[in-house]
Amino acid sequence: MSTPYVLILFYSRHGSVSEMAKYIARGVNSVNNIEAKVRQVPPVSEISEATADPIPTDGAPYATLDELTDCAGLALGSPSYFGAMAAPLKHFIDQTSTIWMTGGLIDKPACAFTSASSMHGGHEQCLQSMMTPLLHHGMIWAGLPYKHKALINTVTGGTPYGASHLATATSENTLSKDEISLCEAQGKRIAELAIKLAN
Repeated sequence: MSTPYVLILFYSRHGSVSEMAKYIARGVNSVNNIEAKVRQVPPVSEISEATADPIPTDGAPYATLDELTDCAGLALGSPSYFGAMAAPLKHFIDQTSTIWMTGGLIDKPACAFTSASSMHGGHEQCLQSMMTPLLHHGMIWAGLPYKHKALINTVTGGTPYGASHLATATSENTLSKDEISLCEAQGKRIAELAIKLAN
């Protein structure tokens, strides 16, 4: 029997969301009897006929719908574009109607993570934009409780809706100590919930 996994599924344009995914995976992998599976989605083209190579030139492999269906839990990540998830991630989610029709994600835990370039650049609204389709799938949303002191102390990213990163122009991919702590906490929480809900 294969080990259950949390699918860490993201789109990252400049690398900060990809960096967050690594720490969320570390949190998942700190829990026994479950593992992290890190996957990305390809960019979408402004030219409708253009397609991406099936294997990305760098970073995590591209996700498949089967990997989404078979996950025990989901962590969804995107940069915040005008307070919403990026188009490539939305495009991938828009292809999941067959999973919705069969109830493949019902009662599985989900969370989200994001990065924005200003303190009020839509961190929380972007997380909520990712939450909405997952609620339609019947998933159970898991934010970050305030028992994590980094959530109270952070002066960079971090919200009770999910982990976030404040990406400045000079250090786009450099996560603060609090942001790293919250990413790891979020990964650990989603893994623990996935095991509890599966049982």
